Amino acid sequence: MSKIAMVTGAGSGIGRAAALALGKAGFGLVLVGRRKEELERTAAAAEGTECLVLPLDISDPAAVEAAFDRTVAVFGRLDVLFNNAGRGAPAVPIDELSVEDWNAVVAVNLTGAFLCARQAFRVMKSQSPKGGRIINNGSLSAHVPRLFSAPYTATKHAITGLTRSLALDGRRYDIACGQIDIGNAATEMTERMERGVPQPDGRMMVEPRMDVRHVADAVVQMANLPLEANIQFMTIMATKMPFLGRG
Repeated sequence: MSKIAMVTGAGSGIGRAAALALGKAGFGLVLVGRRKEELERTAAAAEGTECLVLPLDISDPAAVEAAFDRTVAVFGRLDVLFNNAGRGAPAVPIDELSVEDWNAVVAVNLTGAFLCARQAFRVMKSQSPKGGRIINNGSLSAHVPRLFSAPYTATKHAITGLTRSLALDGRRYDIACGQIDIGNAATEMTERMERGVPQPDGRMMVEPRMDVRHVADAVVQMANLPLEANIQFMTIMATKMPFLGRG
């Protein structure tokens, strides 16, 4: 039986690209996201791959628990969770940021990642053979912020703490956890970079992007490792984007 991978945020961008690459690598797929139509497009593009489409809000504990129960009912196990789903908030100074926008970002980027990791742990601890792998999408914002990105940056810094804790706690159960930090993958979310984005010194600058397939290939590399090995942290970014020495 093929290994099974769950991808959150699988209806677009990095999530869709990673899911398709995992499918080509022989994984059965559990596609999670809020938009059923987009998830079904991903499933259709993964021709020849067994897919389970599960539309849900990952910030809803009951929905997440039901999704993992359904995954086990259909496939019998889970080998990889790519904790990818995320969202941002309006790019405004923090004193203009609403509590509602802050809470919405925390609910998806941090609480949602926790809820999915918690259920993955429960499945991976009890299945036979036991164990599995969790890959968290950290982003370069897990290292340094962009202007007016406090909610997104704070949650991505927190993801690094979650990754380290999961990696430590998972050892006794053969559960490996690593993090991929991505910069300027060419997706719908980064199209604005071709028109120019604000820099810390006040300039607007067009930023280079990279083909999202390179990110997808990196996720597959992490997912395909035997459980005795782990890529703890990987940074993959457009070579010439402002990151080192950002600002």
